[in-house]
Amino acid sequence: MTPADGSAAAPSSGSTKPGLGTLLDELDWRGMLHATTPGLPARLATGRPIAGYNGFDPSGPSLHIGHLVPIFGLLQLQRHGGRPVALVGGGTGMIGDPSGRSAERNLLDRETLAANAVSMRAQLERFLDFSGPTGALMVNNLDWLEDVRLIDWLRDVGKHFTIPYMLAKDSVQIRLDRGLSFTEFSYMLIQATDFEHLHRVMGVELQMGGADQWGNITAGLELIRRRAGLGGAEDSKDASGAVAPDTARGPDEPAHALAYKLLLSPSGTKFGKTESGDSVWLDPERTTPYAFYQYWLNVDDRDVGTYLRWFTLLPRDEIEALEAEGQARPEARAPQRALARDVTERTHGSAALRHAERVSEAAFSRDPIRDPEILETLHDSVGGFAFSDADVAGGPLAIAVASGLFASGGEARRAIVQGGLMINVERVGALDAPVPPPIDGEWLVVRAGKRRLAIGRRRR
Repeated sequence: MTPADGSAAAPSSGSTKPGLGTLLDELDWRGMLHATTPGLPARLATGRPIAGYNGFDPSGPSLHIGHLVPIFGLLQLQRHGGRPVALVGGGTGMIGDPSGRSAERNLLDRETLAANAVSMRAQLERFLDFSGPTGALMVNNLDWLEDVRLIDWLRDVGKHFTIPYMLAKDSVQIRLDRGLSFTEFSYMLIQATDFEHLHRVMGVELQMGGADQWGNITAGLELIRRRAGLGGAEDSKDASGAVAPDTARGPDEPAHALAYKLLLSPSGTKFGKTESGDSVWLDPERTTPYAFYQYWLNVDDRDVGTYLRWFTLLPRDEIEALEAEGQARPEARAPQRALARDVTERTHGSAALRHAERVSEAAFSRDPIRDPEILETLHDSVGGFAFSDADVAGGPLAIAVASGLFASGGEARRAIVQGGLMINVERVGALDAPVPPPIDGEWLVVRAGKRRLAIGRRRR
């Protein structure tokens, strides 16, 4: 296991396509690289074509921004001349992985997993080029795992691993005290089976994944070596008889491994959720492009440089210039704007980006919002509410309470009396003031203070 030492030079920002020999340098300066097996740098330096894969859990109908880490890992591999392989865990998704989890996940049926895989393919096509003879590939491990016979699997795979070897893995250790089913315990060997199958059938030499997957990845290396008759890590013991760590000995090793650093949110949890605990999805039906754009626009100044490195292809000099601008004029949020534009356009397309920017500008402008499309997007994304004719007749207090912007009727009443409520850009300063006419007979734009906004739609 070779850690990144931080000494790699930045790749060229010119038009020349980078080669495999510079892949690790690129991942290193971007801060993504956690570890590789020792033989990988020399293998990449040969320039020979290489295919690498990363697994994706299909237990949900959409990928979320936490998946951007492995997605951009595969994207960087492809940019540098490698062939990315996205493995959908249709088989392992029916079992469960203990890594990074506090409880065993729900198991899904085949039909649901298949439908989820179709959605994931469409999302991955936004990032990876699947065209041509060296384009990205998507495979489903259910295609080979469902035909595995138990006796054959125990003989061909299980015999190569001892219980102490498996118990020593961090992904197992962290769950032992809290309970670990045999189903989950077997996950390591099933993932190793995937790697060995892809290596033997498709010539895939590299597995990529998060640092918490290192134990599962190296189990695959162990299986590949043993089934090829090359021996494994457990064949190398020190004088005390302790098993040596997993190793790869050089560029001619049959397979290699690469791990990304674990990206944590400011709260210390795994990156990929909002402050309220909701996932930010790549599916526009689950997270609107506007809400997606706003998530990146609101990134903390401490994190924006990291996200620019991990989730864009911007060159080093441009990222550093954006960081310098952010430090000089933090109120302008130039790094966040560049990040939000780049990630939103790549994920949802240029038309969705333009719409998100228009909606964002309208939401924080004091100018009237007249566009029904923008009003509908804001209604769906930033706190929509429904109002009735009776609410309008009830005056500004009824609308303020219906908007959800105030914790109580008393708070809403004080805001009105103090001039802190605006409806359709008209300041409402009296409890008996009339409610301004709804825009297009349908919409009310309610603001409380400078940043609190709710969009009301007439109940149909």
